[in-house]
Amino acid sequence: MFIFGHIGITLAIVYLIAYSLDRLLPEKSFRIDYRLVAFGSLLPDMIDKPLGRIVLAETIGSGRIFAHTLLFGILLAFAGYFLFRRTEDSKLLVLAGASFFHLLEDQVWKSPKVFFWPFSGLNFPRDQISGNFFEYLAVVFSHAYNPAYTGVFTSEIIGFCITALFAGSYARTKISGN
Repeated sequence: MFIFGHIGITLAIVYLIAYSLDRLLPEKSFRIDYRLVAFGSLLPDMIDKPLGRIVLAETIGSGRIFAHTLLFGILLAFAGYFLFRRTEDSKLLVLAGASFFHLLEDQVWKSPKVFFWPFSGLNFPRDQISGNFFEYLAVVFSHAYNPAYTGVFTSEIIGFCITALFAGSYARTKISGN
């Protein structure tokens, strides 16, 4: 999955969960900052791609490292939980949830050495795409927006449409002042 797939699909999942909780628990108010959801949906890539493909390119050479692990998700969720308990601020919990959906959308469990790091060993597997960062991006873009790769292409189209709906709704609320 790529940028719009992660953002749009995560926005939709979180929206549906919040909507369902509002229906099940009407006395509670589940107000979500969807900008934070969008940010969290890309957080693992924002951490791991530059770190693993640029900073540690010679040693690790992978865009799925620390932030693509179950450990990262659990630590982020615990930090969010403890912050919520002390301040009732749920922002870090929302970020943790959106970041965890990124891992599900990437199907990271199919790479157990990454998903269960460090319990499955301290080394990360190298990406199968070699070359410098720009060559890597060229290959990723050619796969992400190539109709021959229908799964990625379809998720990008769906994600883009959902993101556009959320952006339009956000713009309308800002214009109307609500």
